[in-house]
Amino acid sequence: MSEERYGEFVLVRRHGQVAELVLDRPKAMNAVSAEMARSIVTACAALRADREARVVVLTSSHERAFCVGADLKERNSMTDAELVRARPLSRGAYTGVLELPMPTVAAVHGYALGGGFELALSCDVIVADGTAVVGLPEVSVGVIPGGGGTQLLPRRVGAARAAELIFSARRVEAPEAHELGLVDRLVADGRDREEALALAARMAANSPVGLRAAKRALRLGQGLDLRAGLEVEDAAWRSVAFSGDRAEGVAAFNEKRSPQWPGE
Repeated sequence: MSEERYGEFVLVRRHGQVAELVLDRPKAMNAVSAEMARSIVTACAALRADREARVVVLTSSHERAFCVGADLKERNSMTDAELVRARPLSRGAYTGVLELPMPTVAAVHGYALGGGFELALSCDVIVADGTAVVGLPEVSVGVIPGGGGTQLLPRRVGAARAAELIFSARRVEAPEAHELGLVDRLVADGRDREEALALAARMAANSPVGLRAAKRALRLGQGLDLRAGLEVEDAAWRSVAFSGDRAEGVAAFNEKRSPQWPGE
């Protein structure tokens, strides 16, 4: 396993073809400061260009929190002009995770609130343990979710349920979060990272070309009518139908062996 640090607060660990993107600001429960946002942006840019990383798992180094959201102490010291200047960087951290081209899995334990939950929502799959507490409480401090929450949450749970959760600013504990679809897989306490990495390894055994194309079809097809969505799927299919991965996959199936994906 190799490691690479991006700034002070973000670490990328390599587990073969799985990259683990670690939020590593434990003294602040991973509150997203400007410096941390910059590190997330830089790490995601590197991962986006990395053809060896087939799946990314977003984890936390803090024992009791995934991420508690924006660093409100830092925000409190900002002037209006400074807040405006900081917005593109803050937004870039969330879109950096959201726009990763490979499948992404969030491993959530403890608090995932506000921007912390939005980082998880930016992933394709959320694995949570029994200690997880999630929510978008921004209206309770006079703002709104600004890391994609108003758009990502209704795509998961529907408009009315998202409205109830956002307008009430309530925190949702793990069992209810799983029941409502706020998280996808509920695992034993302390097992979120291990289970997320295991799921990512299963994903990473598949064609990297296929994985990226399938993600592209899923993302681009959201919100479209069926006919338009099927056109998105067809375009994604055409992008892989004549790839080296497709040829290798078919050959391996017929030869009853594990494929050796060329990744192109």
